[in-house]
Amino acid sequence: MSYPDFSEHGYQVLRELGRNQEGGRITWLASKVNTGEHVVIKQFCFAQASSSWSGFRACEKEIQFLQKLNHPGIPHYLSSFERPDGFCLVQEYINAPSLAETRSFAPEEIKQIAVKVLEILVYLQNRIPPIIYRDIKPENILVDEQLNVYIIDFGFARVGSQEVAASSVFRGTPGFIPPEQMFKPTDATDLYSLGVTLICLLTGIKSTKIDQLQDQDDPYLIKFHHLLPRLSLRFLGWLEKMVQPIQKNRFANAQSALEALKPLDVIRVAGVDFSETVLEFKANRLGEKLTQSITIENLIADTLLQGRWEIAPHPHDPPHTPDAHAWIAVTPAQFSGNYTQCQVHVDTSKLMADKQYKRQLILHSNAYPETPTLTVKVQTAALPIEKRKIASGDLIRLFLVAVVVGVATTWFITNAGSAVASWLLETFGYRWILFFGILSLIVGSLAGYSALKRGDSVGWAVSEAVSGAVGGAVSMAVGKAVGGAVGGAVGGAVSMAVGKAVGKAVDWARDWVIDLAEDSFTTVLILLTLGFGASAGTGIIAGFLNPFILLALTGTSLPTLSMLLYSPLKKRRLITKYRQSEESLIKP
Repeated sequence: MSYPDFSEHGYQVLRELGRNQEGGRITWLASKVNTGEHVVIKQFCFAQASSSWSGFRACEKEIQFLQKLNHPGIPHYLSSFERPDGFCLVQEYINAPSLAETRSFAPEEIKQIAVKVLEILVYLQNRIPPIIYRDIKPENILVDEQLNVYIIDFGFARVGSQEVAASSVFRGTPGFIPPEQMFKPTDATDLYSLGVTLICLLTGIKSTKIDQLQDQDDPYLIKFHHLLPRLSLRFLGWLEKMVQPIQKNRFANAQSALEALKPLDVIRVAGVDFSETVLEFKANRLGEKLTQSITIENLIADTLLQGRWEIAPHPHDPPHTPDAHAWIAVTPAQFSGNYTQCQVHVDTSKLMADKQYKRQLILHSNAYPETPTLTVKVQTAALPIEKRKIASGDLIRLFLVAVVVGVATTWFITNAGSAVASWLLETFGYRWILFFGILSLIVGSLAGYSALKRGDSVGWAVSEAVSGAVGGAVSMAVGKAVGGAVGGAVGGAVSMAVGKAVGKAVDWARDWVIDLAEDSFTTVLILLTLGFGASAGTGIIAGFLNPFILLALTGTSLPTLSMLLYSPLKKRRLITKYRQSEESLIKP
């Protein structure tokens, strides 16, 4: 084969790179005679019978166009010269095969190629006016071993509304041309061609066989999903949007397509679904070891979830490795499966009492997202110090009740005692009243005896008896007063009713005091409070200067005050001592 002689222009042809007979264009690999540097010479043969010299003006436009471009993915314009039969354009030579050659790329590598082609298109579309390439196909994309990407042959490009060159009867390659390209190409036009190119790479179909994927009713509709079962559904969705026949359904431009592509995984990846995102532990005793389960599930078909647990570093935790933590452990620490139950173990023996801890567990996996997190909250057991909840309001009420009872009792003894005694001597005039009073006493006693037989405490039995006795006594007192005025029968009925009401009041007061007395400490405190109140009530009637009253007040008030002060002081001292012993433990 004879090569043209370009020596007078300083170039020696080495071999032919490509030929477009219809456009009268031949591409040569040549070298500079003086340096040996390889270049590409594009020869336009306008003198051939099938070509036209009218393309000369178009070549001038292409030269002007290439001189203004400066991008690492576009071969640089070097020079040009005229020939008797046409015109020659000299460009930088890229030592890389085109994507039309049979090569094997991993899906992630194809994504890198797509990103770099889009970056070149972004550069072209951001020019003023924007440049539409219009002939993206495997043959026009060069990729070297380092996955550097180059776009060559701008003969079909269009700057704004102007053609760059008219070196072919087609403005594009069949199968890679979107519907609008022949009439009004836009920024979305090159995206369709790039999408078809990527489909060729992913499926292994040659660009000349792309018709195998075209829909019979709509040749612009490319069907490829069934050939790529392992690819990510989101990536397939992105690719499907790239090759939409209607341009408004595609990405608006290369920039939006690039931004949508970058975060996507190409290979279909597993998913992570936690049964719980927060695990809450609560210890009931110091040093307790707690365990909870969590289920990790992968719902993505045709994938296998693999994971490894790590406890996230915390400033208060001792230094640890992914396999060993001071007080948290997960089993199994590593797993492979789409349904796995893991146990989260917490050792509270190294933690401070009555504190809340919060830590993050990280699952390193082959899923998306790669590192989902699980929150662990731990409430440690309370301090080993007895907590006495003494309601000051209840103590004040007890004191006031005792004061009232003391006042009433003292007044009754000093003023009404003789009247009651004389009444007790009268037996015949008020026999019905006496009968109902005695009946009240018997009922109260029987109730106490019944409680005792049921196995209740002796105190409960005695309180039942006292309730009946008090009710009976009040019954007789009321009967004395009422019976003298309205008759024995009516007085007896009234005394029975009043006695029953008083008995219930005594029952309620008894139950209230018993509920307050949760332990021996509060029981003693309640008794002292009642004694202090009764002494104060008695002193109101009998006088506080009475030596017995002073003795009673002193004997009840001082122990009451000391007990009220002792409990919080002791608790504070014990808490301080215990916290000092926790200095070596891990803080929240």
